[in-house]
Amino acid sequence: MRLTLRMLISHGQMARKMGLGPESRLNMLRNILTGLVRHERIETTSSRADEVRFYAEKLIDYAKKGDTDEKAMKMASFWLTEKDLVPKLFKVLAPRFENQPNNYTRMVRVPNRENLDRAKMAVLEYKGNPFPPLYPAKRENELTLINQLLKGYREEKAQQAAIKG
Repeated sequence: MRLTLRMLISHGQMARKMGLGPESRLNMLRNILTGLVRHERIETTSSRADEVRFYAEKLIDYAKKGDTDEKAMKMASFWLTEKDLVPKLFKVLAPRFENQPNNYTRMVRVPNRENLDRAKMAVLEYKGNPFPPLYPAKRENELTLINQLLKGYREEKAQQAAIKG
């Protein structure tokens, strides 16, 4: 959650209002988190993705403790509405992030929804998922200024080495 002046002066309102009330907000977060664990990449509104990201990373932190930990199992059974995903959480996702201390998710902004509301959209994904990357890998372009300068420098060094040698 981004820190804003409104968050600093909360007046008793601690979280974003998303839905009809606290229960519907929690159910919506649970459903989005379940979809994220199932598909490992989801597209949702930017504010929902930002809110779910915290819980997704906490769930992985608990899953790294192992399926024998009582609190980890309680958290997994609470946050995942589909109970067949609990083994995936402990056997697939937790070992993937075993050596990584934090930052298990990636949030990428995508163009606004073409609907009437024009909502800001984002893609939330677990790192290391089997899908192709959202942005293609940057290729080295020989025509950029820095590459042209480096090319000239290398040619100049080669000419100086040829004269000396």
